[in-house]
Amino acid sequence: MKLIGGIILKLSGAQILINVLLEHNVNTVFGFPGGTVLTIYDELYKAADKIKHYTTCHEQGAVHAADGYARASGKAGVVIATSGPGATNLVTGIACAYLDSSPIVAITGNVACENIGKDSFQEVDIVGVTMPITKHSFIVKDVNILADVLREAFYLAKSGRPGPVLVDIPKDVQTALCEYEKSSPVPYLPNKFTNSALILTAAEMINNSSRPYLYIGGGAVLSDATEEIVTLSEKISSPIGSSLMGIGSVASSHPNYLGMTGMHGVYASSKAMQEADLVIAVGARFSDRTVGDRGRFSQNKKVIHIDIDKAEISKNVSAQVALVGSIKDILADITALVHKRENPQWQNEINEYKQKSTERTLMRDEKLTPEFIIKSLNELSDDNLLIATDVGQHQMWAAQYCDIKKPRTFITSGGLGAMGFGMGAAIGASISKNKARTVLYTSDGSFHMNLSELA
Repeated sequence: MKLIGGIILKLSGAQILINVLLEHNVNTVFGFPGGTVLTIYDELYKAADKIKHYTTCHEQGAVHAADGYARASGKAGVVIATSGPGATNLVTGIACAYLDSSPIVAITGNVACENIGKDSFQEVDIVGVTMPITKHSFIVKDVNILADVLREAFYLAKSGRPGPVLVDIPKDVQTALCEYEKSSPVPYLPNKFTNSALILTAAEMINNSSRPYLYIGGGAVLSDATEEIVTLSEKISSPIGSSLMGIGSVASSHPNYLGMTGMHGVYASSKAMQEADLVIAVGARFSDRTVGDRGRFSQNKKVIHIDIDKAEISKNVSAQVALVGSIKDILADITALVHKRENPQWQNEINEYKQKSTERTLMRDEKLTPEFIIKSLNELSDDNLLIATDVGQHQMWAAQYCDIKKPRTFITSGGLGAMGFGMGAAIGASISKNKARTVLYTSDGSFHMNLSELA
């Protein structure tokens, strides 16, 4: 390592990777070593006082841990895997993060550049494999552009709608030398939504609505829009329901929150959404598990759709008003224009739906039920408890009965529904919060898939 002109250093590709991680304040990495990433692991060992590496038992456990870390902290999770089977073992976790908009930077090794495309030992076109399930996948064949590609990867992972990015680094690029100049991360500044006419139209629709319903998705959690959601709901006396990924955006105990909606949701929340004359969708995508028959759902109701991602607007359910941009800003602008009101007739209907949301029997034939166990754990929880789930019926019980107090404390696989997600995700989430107490709800099937991570 040689000093050139003050702050310019000549470093190897592996050293550049470590330095870019430090530029982005990365202090935690998950992974599993292998032949094409040994150079990277040599540098990780040297940087152990700055970057803590957690070696998992399987690459799938590592990528789920990076995902859980990202979901709980809001920071990009980083995972490292070797080429071939190491890289392909990341695919399920990357797809899981992609469908749930979780920011991950996956670093994979590859065979030397001269051997790419020749069916070399442990060679897989991981860039091609992951292109449909990442925001972008890079292969870096020139060490001189490595730092900039890595910086772009972190920017893409966190900007707009978050998601995974993969950077594939051949092993000869990891050892090649080039000049390195330290840089500061480029902050993401979302464009301000400036269409005041659409904001006014949305506010008028809300003012004219007799049965408004706020439908909250994962985008509300990602945008930290809890305060804005609650303020709007209280001002217009609207119930709030969430998708599976929207759980935590509003505290379960808030009087306006009805719970998860959809085929596995709470009756009151699902019924209110069906009977509403206006649905205000916030960072939600109207999945098949939420609305069921989309044609019937759209009858006799209007939709205001707020999302950071234009591609989600009217993809599943047509929106009369589409507002694309920062959820926090858009909600604040709408709230400033709507009338404060009570809505006793709609509230009475909501109360009737709540009464029909009959509690499942907590004890059957003097045997414990899952609902009883979850409610008992609720009594022992505090504001900082993290809850993770695997995928299956236990996930739906957790979604319905867990007392979630704030965002980023309910960690689950929604879009992909990946069994085996929970163990790694729980570990990563706990690590992101200084090894905070974490409860994992799992099942025999899901637990068997990654139980080795307990080792």
